[in-house]
Amino acid sequence: MSGITHTPVVSIAYHSGYGHTAVVAEAVRSGAVDAGATVHLIKVDEIDDAQWELLDASDAIVFGSPTYMGTASGAFHVFAEASSKRWFGDAWQDKVAAGFTNSASKSGDKLHTLQFFQILAAQHGMNWVNLGLKPGWNSSTASENDLNRLGFFSGAAAQSNSDEGADAVHKADIATAEHLGRRVAEHTRVIVAGRAALATAAV
Repeated sequence: MSGITHTPVVSIAYHSGYGHTAVVAEAVRSGAVDAGATVHLIKVDEIDDAQWELLDASDAIVFGSPTYMGTASGAFHVFAEASSKRWFGDAWQDKVAAGFTNSASKSGDKLHTLQFFQILAAQHGMNWVNLGLKPGWNSSTASENDLNRLGFFSGAAAQSNSDEGADAVHKADIATAEHLGRRVAEHTRVIVAGRAALATAAV
């Protein structure tokens, strides 16, 4: 058993209105790949049957969306409602879940979007992975370049100025999203390996 490795499969189901959230999604992907995961990026506003099947076959699903008017985008809500077909069949039961969001304001009510993702995951019976970072940029000696500079705990949060393009997403927010990707991959690896070990022990 000690020589067996378990490669977690992570899918990132996200919507990006103007490209900023796509940059964050790519950072989550990069972090998960660095941690040894196989990763699929899925744009929920273009999702097809094959991509739904990719989600069903994944060990973890990370939800991502910009925060518009205090919640996830309309396109993401359409995806969330469509996932009810998976809910009926328990297709995502016990998968790992996590989330990230972006808005123009430092707060922008991003917490509500992350909580929406958490409730969606809970309805599917998934296991939520939090950010696992202390808050940054909250003292006189801290810096806006700190990881988790916006001080969120439940997921990765990014802030992008409304008058700048996707290439201006803050480097600290990108690094924070990479951290989330690594954390999801590492937690998922433990769960996949544990289930395999339990299955072997039961034989």
